[in-house]
Amino acid sequence: MTANAASLYGQQYATNVALLLQQKMSKFRGAVTTGSYVGKQASPVDQIGAVNVSPVTTRFAVKTRTDAAVDRRWVLPSDYDLQQLVDTFDKLKIISDPQSVYVQNSVAAANRQFDDLIIDAMFGTAKTGETGSTSTVHLAGNVVGVNVGGTDSGLNVAKLKDAYELLLGHEVDVDSDPIYCAIGASQNTDLLNEIQVISADFKQEQKPQVVGGRVMSFLGINFIHTQRLDSGTDDQAGTSHQIPVWAKSGMHLGIWKDMETKVRQAEELQGNPWEVYLYFSAGATRLEEKKIVKIWANQ
Repeated sequence: MTANAASLYGQQYATNVALLLQQKMSKFRGAVTTGSYVGKQASPVDQIGAVNVSPVTTRFAVKTRTDAAVDRRWVLPSDYDLQQLVDTFDKLKIISDPQSVYVQNSVAAANRQFDDLIIDAMFGTAKTGETGSTSTVHLAGNVVGVNVGGTDSGLNVAKLKDAYELLLGHEVDVDSDPIYCAIGASQNTDLLNEIQVISADFKQEQKPQVVGGRVMSFLGINFIHTQRLDSGTDDQAGTSHQIPVWAKSGMHLGIWKDMETKVRQAEELQGNPWEVYLYFSAGATRLEEKKIVKIWANQ
């Protein structure tokens, strides 16, 4: 046999195309309010503050007018797109059709971006006022310090109790307004190390729901597991994760154009490659400062 026969060896390509590890679905979209809009910005809600009644002490007195405080929230859209090209020549070498996997890849990327928009809006600057020209920051008093439950500590039961107390203290209607908390892998481990989470000695209504090693609910709080949380300089000048605890009605996702994918053959390019294209337009905002609590967790 000729020594050059090796140059005739064929190559076998995989018959399956799989996505690498990644978050594929939105974790936060179902935990906030949503709305569809047009225009350069939109107001999801006009807000009227609480008022108090006055006692009537005399007969036929002149009425006293009470003016409720009013405000308006705004959400602004950002535009996003994603183009992926599949070369026709490459496609001929792949037994399975990769186009559907590329579409899945695009949708997963869009879902992660939706989550990032919501996460950034949790403690970011909200636009308020008649035209959205006023900048409103997160409420400084709605913060649970990193030293609660232990010096420079991670997430613990004491911090969750403090966060829940803040929400109750602001009269958040926890009976009708779901409460959520976003945690990462290290915060989940922190909670699994808490005796109140793992012990069977507590009353049934106080016991957490743990599924497959993940804490799903505890103390009336529903946990969302994500690896996309931000870190920052905590209240003790250290670096910690910002763990949000919020009422669903306190956050809003505005959709100007929900994600849309198109697959076409790009005949304007050499080889007529296949183009997988996705685009959408959306924005997020915090609706009420008192409904969002920040927990500093060192890890």
